[in-house]
Amino acid sequence: GGSGLARGYWRRGGLTAERFIPDPFGPPGARLYRTGDVARWRSDGVLDYVGRADYQVKIRGFRIELGEIEARLQARPGVHAAVVVAREAGTGRQLVGYVSGEALDGAALKTALSSVLPDYMVPVRIVVLERLPLTPNGKIDRKALPAPDQLAASAQHVAPRTPAEVALAAIWA
Repeated sequence: GGSGLARGYWRRGGLTAERFIPDPFGPPGARLYRTGDVARWRSDGVLDYVGRADYQVKIRGFRIELGEIEARLQARPGVHAAVVVAREAGTGRQLVGYVSGEALDGAALKTALSSVLPDYMVPVRIVVLERLPLTPNGKIDRKALPAPDQLAASAQHVAPRTPAEVALAAIWA
């Protein structure tokens, strides 16, 4: 909120009404922006950041809406269900896609995503499952998804091979 807050989304009244809400703490007519971040007040008055209300993640400085990648996967022929999660790996967080359907090839799906999404939004691995785990409410159970065997072959360490690589490695060490 405050004087620097935008007026809303250009020509998107419904989204503006959903995201820009009246500010109960400010002067009449003041508004707050609903970000999608979830926080809670502790008993000592401190705010704790809990996470996101949606499935937006930040990896290597890029904000990624996982639902956008999932929609691209579900649009592929033979894919019945898809989910993308950010998993911790030795090199940081990486995207992993999970799909279920008929006659699916994870490498082919990854190649297809590479043609329509920027590199940072393409999962390092796409795991094909017979069916995705579900919660009792019928939603995909993201916590029950199995960890892939290896997140990325590219994450393997390769020692410096040339004098220039040795010098660069020494600088960055």
